Amino acid sequence: MAEQAYEFLRQMVETPSATGTEWQVAGLVRERLAQIADEIETDVMGSVHARLHGTTHGLDDPAPSVLIAAHIDEIGLMVNYIDDEGFLHFKAVGGVDAGLLPGLRMDVHASEGTLRGVVGRMPIHLVPADDRKQVASMEKLCIDLGLSAEEVKSRVRIGDTITYGVGFERFGDNLAVSRAFDDKSCVYITTRVLEELKARGDVESECIFAATVQEEIGLRGGQTSAFSVKPDIALGFDVTHATDYPGVDKAKHGEVRLGAGPVIARGPNINPVVFERLVAAAEAEGIAYQLEAEPGITGTDAGAMQVQHGGIATGLVSLPLRYMHTPTEVISLDDVEATIKLLVRFVVDLEPGLSFVPGM
Repeated sequence: MAEQAYEFLRQMVETPSATGTEWQVAGLVRERLAQIADEIETDVMGSVHARLHGTTHGLDDPAPSVLIAAHIDEIGLMVNYIDDEGFLHFKAVGGVDAGLLPGLRMDVHASEGTLRGVVGRMPIHLVPADDRKQVASMEKLCIDLGLSAEEVKSRVRIGDTITYGVGFERFGDNLAVSRAFDDKSCVYITTRVLEELKARGDVESECIFAATVQEEIGLRGGQTSAFSVKPDIALGFDVTHATDYPGVDKAKHGEVRLGAGPVIARGPNINPVVFERLVAAAEAEGIAYQLEAEPGITGTDAGAMQVQHGGIATGLVSLPLRYMHTPTEVISLDDVEATIKLLVRFVVDLEPGLSFVPGM
C-alpha cells in the first residue's frame, strides 16, 4: 500500500470517536466520499449513508441493492468523577480490559481540546508483596493530567470521553499497529470499495456504505441503518480475532491467520446464498480467503441487520486482527487490499433476478 493511500486510514484511527462521539470521523467519511457517492446523508443517530447508484437504478427490475456496514465508533473511557486532588476516575465505554490500563498514556477529550493524561500505577516498590500479582479493578485506577485540581475541574466535565493516546504505525512484514483498527480499518476499506465501483461505471447494483455508530455498546447504528435503508442484501464488515499467536486455543476459537486473506463467516446469522456468492467472488478473483464458524448471532452489525423488517439476506466479511480492544491492534495491509478486491467483485457480480431465499 502506497504511503498516500493509507494516510486516510491514519487520519481516521487517530481521530477520536469513542461510542457516542463519532461525529469527527463521520465528517472525515463524508468529506472523503463527497465526490464519489451519488447521495450522502447522516441520520439522527450519527451514522453516515453513502449511496452509489447502479446502472439498473430506477428500472422495474433492478439488481439487488447491497448495504455494507462498518462501524466508526471505538472503545474508550468516560469521566465519572473528579476527586479533590484533580485525578480523574472513569467508567468503560465498550469492552475495555482494566488490566491493560496502568501505565498508559491517555487522551481526555474535553470541550476546549484534548488533554494528555496518564493512568497512574503505584511503583512495585510500594505495592505489598501479596498485591503485586493482582490486577487492579477499574474503580481503583485514575488518570493524572499533571494539572492543579482547580484547573482540571475548570476544563474537564463529567461525561467527557477518553481514548488511548496512541496512533498508526507500520511495522514488520507489511503490518500496521494502532488503536481503533476495530473498526476504522474496515471503514477505510469500504471507502476504497466505493471508489473502485465508481471508477468502473458499469455496476448494476446500488451499493450503500453505512458508517455506523454505537456498535460497541449493542449494534445500535447497524440496526437503525438497516431499518432505514432497507437493502436487499446487508454485509456486516468488521474485524475478527486472528488466532495465530501463542496462548490462543484454536480448537475453541478457530484458526484465523494474519496475511491469509479476508474471513467469510458461516452460520445461522448468514444467508447461505450470500455466503456462497462471497466464496465464489473470492475464488473468481484468485483471492485467498478464510472461513469462520458462527453458530449463533454474531457480535457484529450483521447480527442486528439480519432481522430488520421481514428479514434481510445478510453476510459477514471480517478482517483478521490481533490483540482486539487493546492499544496495539495489528492488521496486515495485504489483507486490506485483498478484502477490497473481494467486496468489489461481490457487488459487481450481482444482477437482476437473484433470489436469496434459502433452498429456492
